[in-house]
Amino acid sequence: METFNGVDCSVVVPLYNEANSANELYERLTKTMSKTAQGYELIFVDDGSSDNTLRILKDIARNDDKVVVIELRRNFGQTSALAAGFDTAKGRIIISMDGDLQHCPEDIPNFLEKIEQGYDVVSGWRKHRVDNLLTRRIPSKTANWLVSKISGVDIHDFGTTFKAYKREVIEQLDLYGEMHRFIPALLSHRGAKIIEIPIKNIVRPKGSSNYGISRTFRVVFDLITISFLLGYITRPLHFFGRAALYCILAAVLMACYMLYDKFVYNVPIMVAHAPLAGLAALLFLVGFIFIATGLLGEMISRVYFESTNKKIYSVRKVYHKHNLSAVASAKADLTAECENE
Repeated sequence: METFNGVDCSVVVPLYNEANSANELYERLTKTMSKTAQGYELIFVDDGSSDNTLRILKDIARNDDKVVVIELRRNFGQTSALAAGFDTAKGRIIISMDGDLQHCPEDIPNFLEKIEQGYDVVSGWRKHRVDNLLTRRIPSKTANWLVSKISGVDIHDFGTTFKAYKREVIEQLDLYGEMHRFIPALLSHRGAKIIEIPIKNIVRPKGSSNYGISRTFRVVFDLITISFLLGYITRPLHFFGRAALYCILAAVLMACYMLYDKFVYNVPIMVAHAPLAGLAALLFLVGFIFIATGLLGEMISRVYFESTNKKIYSVRKVYHKHNLSAVASAKADLTAECENE
């Protein structure tokens, strides 16, 4: 079995304010990975947490040389946290998952089995979802259907982070913006062999979700990017898209009002509503200009990041058992010297 730096499998877990679940997650991951008979590492990425998540992760890493903790300088978002973990991972297989215990570490062997069968990407499928119907399940099902149609990738659940990748395919991927949910579509565009497997979906056992209904709008903007150019992934459209949405929505409302007057009360539009009609047309035009500007920004940003080889995250420090033990030893020596004095 081929390994990279003695590591068969790297498990990458972004965490943001997950102090309540970090210890249990580590224990379950360790128990599961120990049963796989593979050399493994656990990479925890602290994405600018404001609670005790980082302290707990450092304590874990201090006692386990299979654990690496990456501390980002601020909250960059899940895509950036995953990118940081992928860049650090040493395994020939890389598994990504959430840190809130809604993903069951016990499902990992199922992913590894499919990778060993020759698939490049194994994507989790929350077949029986337990999320809120209106705010999570319906928007997610709609978005998944659209992405599947746009990308031509026949899977049901693009949104889950729980996935496994062969190292060589994930190394070819550059992540920008908030595009982690579309990784299967991006890799399929490059010829990756993809399969989907059912995973358990449970109610978050501890803490509260860091996601809200506002994420739906960001998914819509990302869908526009994917449909325009699958390989060019950055975030300017998120800025211009919001303005475009407001402009076009206002124009549609004005048009509906004028048409209502026209067909119900037989009011001539250009006589009674000429200024309003002009404004509606202008707003439509401005909205589409915003969208075009955002799409141009997507391409320009990609060229910028790739030509300058810049990362979309900034790591403050990487913690593992050896450097944490060295720090602890140095502190102990300093304390002893002070006591002797």
